[in-house]
Amino acid sequence: MTTKPWTLVGLHASVRITVLAAADPGLLPRVLMPFAKRDLTPDSFEAKLDKEGVRIDIALAAMPAEMVHLVVGNLGQTIGVTSVTHRQEITGSVRRAA
Repeated sequence: MTTKPWTLVGLHASVRITVLAAADPGLLPRVLMPFAKRDLTPDSFEAKLDKEGVRIDIALAAMPAEMVHLVVGNLGQTIGVTSVTHRQEITGSVRRAA
């Protein structure tokens, strides 16, 4: 008797992304573009300006897990962005494949 493999079902990630960037009038639309082109709407978006630049915190409660690295990579290539960090927690369930 062979056992069926386990598969992940409903694989999503709860994600919090922090972007540090130079202050620029066109920065916020450029930062939102990687989400918009994947039809993702952040649950929260907060930008704060200080003497060092802009700090942007973006959170999504349920983002498709396979898109996290794509969005983070795009943010890192955005003009004006100096740093991108993220935390994610994979959510979903595991079951035996049918």
